[in-house]
Amino acid sequence: MEFILLGFFTGLSLILAIGAQNIFVIEQGLKKQFVFIVCLVCSLSDLLLIFSGILLFHFFHQYLNLFVELILNILLIIFLIYFIYSKIKSFKININFNSEIKDISRTEILLKTLGFTYLNAHVYSDTVFFLGNFSKNFLLDEKIYFGIGASIASFIFFFLLGYLSVYFSRYAQSNKAWKYINVFIIGFMSLLTIYIVKETIYFFN
Repeated sequence: MEFILLGFFTGLSLILAIGAQNIFVIEQGLKKQFVFIVCLVCSLSDLLLIFSGILLFHFFHQYLNLFVELILNILLIIFLIYFIYSKIKSFKININFNSEIKDISRTEILLKTLGFTYLNAHVYSDTVFFLGNFSKNFLLDEKIYFGIGASIASFIFFFLLGYLSVYFSRYAQSNKAWKYINVFIIGFMSLLTIYIVKETIYFFN
């Protein structure tokens, strides 16, 4: 249960961000256009990428030596520091949504959703690299629970974002609301950074 919760809050911290994909989901919710398809594609894509990263690092892990693990941990720390820094910078970002309704086919919306998902570099760094790397020293069943927790966070987040977009859009454009969200993210990610730094220092002992 603890690894499901760890995965849930870690995954939630990664996707609770002002980004093109989340804005697109909110816009489709405001327009009431294919909201279910958009939310489902985003959620399933996260699940696929999360477990791709976890399994990639799991099967690759047997070929790692201490030096390579040390390098991966250092890269993880750099990623986390940059991630925290980007959250601090985003305090003053203003968001505007395009709620203009245009006719669009199911195929068009599907392709657009896939584009916002798989052509977004942050998706790979957050799911495949970060979650896979972070869980690399877990036991296999712990990795599975961790991945399930992160995937549940994605499903809940995207469907809430899509179907409650009219409600959330008022707060999504509020700097004060994002400030509170970012404080939570920065705090949680800072704790993870401390944990990984301690784990990295262990290599030198």
